[in-house]
Amino acid sequence: MTKLGTALTKSAVKVLLCGSGELGKEVVIAMQRLGVEVVAVDRYENAPAMQVAHRSYTVNMLDGQALRTVIEKEKPDYIVPEVEAIATAELVKLEQEGYHVIPTANAAFLTMNREGIRRLAAEELGLPTSPYRFAANHDEFIAAVKEIGIPCVVKPIMSSSGHGQSTVKCEADIEKAWEESQSGGRAGAGKVIVEGFVDFDFEITQLTVRHINGTSFLEPVGHHQVDGDYQESWQPQPMSPAALAKARDIAGKITAALGGRGIFGVELFIKGEDVIFSEVSPRPHDTGMVTMISQDLSQFDLHARAVLGLPIPNIAFHGPSASKAIKVAGNSDAVSFDMLEQVLAEENTNMRIFGKKELRGHRRLGVLLARDESVEKALAKVTRMAEKLKVEL
Repeated sequence: MTKLGTALTKSAVKVLLCGSGELGKEVVIAMQRLGVEVVAVDRYENAPAMQVAHRSYTVNMLDGQALRTVIEKEKPDYIVPEVEAIATAELVKLEQEGYHVIPTANAAFLTMNREGIRRLAAEELGLPTSPYRFAANHDEFIAAVKEIGIPCVVKPIMSSSGHGQSTVKCEADIEKAWEESQSGGRAGAGKVIVEGFVDFDFEITQLTVRHINGTSFLEPVGHHQVDGDYQESWQPQPMSPAALAKARDIAGKITAALGGRGIFGVELFIKGEDVIFSEVSPRPHDTGMVTMISQDLSQFDLHARAVLGLPIPNIAFHGPSASKAIKVAGNSDAVSFDMLEQVLAEENTNMRIFGKKELRGHRRLGVLLARDESVEKALAKVTRMAEKLKVEL
């Protein structure tokens, strides 16, 4: 039997969130609706999830001892990673000592590092993937590019949202790609993966939730990315029944191998009826923000239920929907958003402002959401919303 207490009392069920960005903020809200006490941790103060959590700590999460100190002080019932840049080896030790890491410490360890998850998918499970090589230094990188061939994609083994990622389209791009991978990764300079360029019709995120009743698959999420950074997403992505069945088979196999409970974002390339595995995140996915308007239970609600051991008997899909990231460039400590009465004037629209207090360069500060009769109409609607929005720096 699953039993939940009351936050800030001795009966409380306590969740410690490692990473406090916009996705974590929605997880905190979903958890608090169920009476859970939530502690948010991140590397910088006043991160979005910290603004709604019961308590927060600012530490370098790549510092295993610093992370352990917070965890031993709070003694959470569940440790929920929300970003890649975490001392995952320390989480493995903590799990061995009795702490519950979501979905498991090994899953966090493997998926926070592109090498671990790619070797699991391709070499252990035999899933179809792009050709790849890993490179620990510049010489190995040059050799990997030569072996894989041009064009190719270069990514730090620890990064997200396109940080440190670039495409090598000609020989002149090779050195720039190396420099970008070493300066842009979440954990600083280090090992990279060089991937062969995949010819695909479109890519999807197959959101997959492992819960107390089994495994459930959400409607496939299509998305548009620039250098690995999400710009727009929509649900459902039209695809053939055969390709959808293969996508869910791959998603089921990789998430079963990782184990535990929670939502997973499985990224896949689709070419006709062929499906190629790309990556998997054992947590809510940025492209999955569309579920905040497309479903009765968003990916964040589903994650909370799954983590806490609550049943998920069904997931009601409301209809074709789209999301569009509010991407802003500039420098400001006090961003404001204007013309909102026009942005939200149409039916079945919504938005989220993340509450990021600083803007330095390019940053995702919010998301626009819309539902309509078709995916095309939903995408047109969020585009109109973006055109009306005025961001003041």
